Amino acid sequence: MRDLAPSTSYDATRARVAGYFDGTATRVWERLTSDAPVSRIRQTVREGRDEMRALMLGQLPADLQGARVLDAGCGTGAAAAVLAARGADVTAIDISPKLIDIARARLPAGLSGRVAFRAGDMLDAGLGQFDHVIAMDSLIYYGRADLEAALDGMRARARQVVFTLAPRTALLMGMWHAGRLFPRADRSPTMVPHDWRRLDVPGLARIGRVARGFYISECLQVGS
Repeated sequence: MRDLAPSTSYDATRARVAGYFDGTATRVWERLTSDAPVSRIRQTVREGRDEMRALMLGQLPADLQGARVLDAGCGTGAAAAVLAARGADVTAIDISPKLIDIARARLPAGLSGRVAFRAGDMLDAGLGQFDHVIAMDSLIYYGRADLEAALDGMRARARQVVFTLAPRTALLMGMWHAGRLFPRADRSPTMVPHDWRRLDVPGLARIGRVARGFYISECLQVGS
């Protein structure tokens, strides 16, 4: 059994991601996840994310009455709203307080009693036990050891974890290497591509891949 406590590398990456989303990226992310016009490149990202969200939510039961669901890295709250509308009691957590503020403001009033918003660490054991966890694009910044430990921790608190990874495609690997050429202060947190078949995660299964322009992501799950 791996150590389920966050490592120093996990903490450092988490801090870097938090600084990015609570800084210059907040307005960009708010616009990207709305219906506002965006550039052609960002439109492909928006469409890809919408397709991936639907794929992930499709892995959970249609009727979630009485189920506890953790939206780990909830961003601006699109998935949390769908889960709540399907009857789940949702804990929606994100590392960025600013994104949590946007998510809370966007949640339809009739669903407010079903979603508890939290700003903090998605791996916090104090969040309790869940029936399902979804983690959309919130684990893509971590190296293999931290990723495997994070999945161990989530799986210990839920019977099903549905999450995304950045796959090791030629395009993404080229972007990853190119991104390392820029000074750290001038770039967003770098996603870390993985070959899911090499991960040491019991019960891991691939659901499918979404590739839409500049958005490429792989959906996987542990448990069912």
